[in-house]
Order: sequence, then C-alpha cells, then structure tokens
Amino acid sequence: MPLDRSVVLKAALEQLDEVGLDEFSTRKLAAALGVRVGALYWHYPSKQALLDAVAEHIAADAAAAPLPDGDWAERLAAIARAHRDAMLARRDGARVIACMSAPGPMAHAFFERLVGVLREAGLDAEGAASAGDVLTSYVNGFTVEEQARGLRRQSEAHRERLFGFGVSVVIAGLRPLVEG
Repeated sequence: MPLDRSVVLKAALEQLDEVGLDEFSTRKLAAALGVRVGALYWHYPSKQALLDAVAEHIAADAAAAPLPDGDWAERLAAIARAHRDAMLARRDGARVIACMSAPGPMAHAFFERLVGVLREAGLDAEGAASAGDVLTSYVNGFTVEEQARGLRRQSEAHRERLFGFGVSVVIAGLRPLVEG
C-alpha cells in the first residue's frame, strides 16, 4: 500500500491505541509502516502535526454525533457526551485533544456547533464562546482523569453518573446567563 496521509494517520491511531501517548513514537510508527522516519515527515512535518491530525480525527467524531431536538440544555449535554465519547474511543484521547497545538477545521466545527447552541439559547458571541470553553474544559479534564488516573477501574455506570453530574453543574451555572 502506498504511503499517504491517510495511511500514516490510520497507523498513528493504531499505535496510540496500542501503546498510549507516552510511548507514541514516530520511529516506532515508521518501523511499523516499513519506512524511514523522514517518510512520515513528507506527510506530516512534525510529530506534533501528526498528533494534531489525530486530535482532528477525534474532533471529527465528536462533531458528527447527532443532536437531540430538545432544549439548549439537552443539546449541550449531548455535545458534552459526544465529546467525551470521542476522546474515550482512543487511548489517551483526552490528552491528545488537550495537547493540540493547531486546531483544524473539524475541531473548529465542533466548537462552533457548541457555540451555536449557546447563541441560539440567547448568549452573545463572547458569552457563548466563554461558556463553550468552560464546558469543554470540564469535559476534557474529567476525561483526562478518567483515562489517566484510574477512574476506568470504577464501573461504567458510576463514571456516567459522575460525568452527568458535572455536566449538569456546568449547565446549571449557565442557566441564569442564558435564561436571565
């Protein structure tokens, strides 16, 4: 199979799932693909650019999740869940997202979708962007903890309750701004 961006990205996603972010290596990736490291840099100019592409892939999954027809709070909770689910689908996915240096079009689309829900609910552009940052910071932080600090050892139902509780706290904090 000829080496192209999609082949490199697919192999990078597989390596991330196999060894995690701390052991992720362009040398190992090149070896798995049967090429020299320099061949990877033809498609991605740096390891960070490749990790940004991995983050973009994760963001695309989050952005593609359907939204319910409910009110703004239900739609916001669904976006938060889609964001978390997309990060959990990849080993260390939350850390990859948190370390993204150059958000791409799908990361922007995900965030704009979130901001759009908040704008439709009545927040101005600055308030909606700030509220979006708060929500994504909570989701990222919870998911980093979940992946890196052992929350995975707790039952899925318990993790879901904890996550849902945190999202409801963020939404409750936004409610007076949106409905006030």
